[in-house]
Amino acid sequence: MNPLSPQGESLSRPNRLPVLEHNARAWDRLAEAQGALAQPAVDEAFADPRAWLGSGGTVGRRWLPERLTGLEVLCLAAGGGKHGPLYAAAGARVTVVDLAPAMLELDRQVARERGLNLNLIAGSMDALGMLPQGRFDLVIHPVSTCYLPEVRGVFREVARVTRPGGMYVSQHKSPASLQAAAEPGGSGCYELRHPQSSQTPLPPTPPSRLRETGTQEFIHSLSDLLGGICGAGFILEDVCEPQHARVGATPGSFAHRATFLPPYLRILARRLPAEGGSSWRPDMPKAPPEPAGLWGSGESLAPG
Repeated sequence: MNPLSPQGESLSRPNRLPVLEHNARAWDRLAEAQGALAQPAVDEAFADPRAWLGSGGTVGRRWLPERLTGLEVLCLAAGGGKHGPLYAAAGARVTVVDLAPAMLELDRQVARERGLNLNLIAGSMDALGMLPQGRFDLVIHPVSTCYLPEVRGVFREVARVTRPGGMYVSQHKSPASLQAAAEPGGSGCYELRHPQSSQTPLPPTPPSRLRETGTQEFIHSLSDLLGGICGAGFILEDVCEPQHARVGATPGSFAHRATFLPPYLRILARRLPAEGGSSWRPDMPKAPPEPAGLWGSGESLAPG
């Protein structure tokens, strides 16, 4: 089966294959250049990987199970030597799917150095036909839906491979943030410059924390993100905008812009059971807040 081909779908979707090939090459270059989002997890993270992974969500509410031991975890579009190795070190049985071979190679290197078992698969997030139905208890999906022109197929694939009652934790670039200028205009405001269109890639911009150099990115509406997740067979349990704003930040800086335009949207969803079936869910005991770790302020959930 072609790892870039969605199961049961035509390859005639506008621009899909050229976009995948373009972005795979772009992320290979970013990995080879050791960019900020292609940096493996630091040594300190492996001293206590579960604590480093944090709660996964909002302050005061745990999104991730307290114990990951034995859970089947899919790290989707998440190569780069960070997510997969940390979840494996915390005791999960981990599969990593990523489009870019160089990002998967970073996972392979870390796994070899740390003595971890990872199932590494090269493929697109909207074409998971190589994975069995209902396999995963938890799907971790860092920022990456912006690299596809259409996202509802992604959520259908995630739903297919997630067990009833299983959790899907994803982070996305906010549509309003992608619509707006990176720098304030003459009025001091961040102007909306791009329409919400999932078929036309955004124009290239200078390197910044808002965009990844050399990639093609697309804006997806909240209807496509939130509605797409619900329509695929999930129920939304929580939503948050990770905090990146800072009072007194220099105008035009990432932290200043985040005061007006939060850059990311993080979503906790749970797979609905089949009609008439019972819902299985990993143990999620109440717990006090813990450090946000991998998901925390200042570190986006971009691929890797």
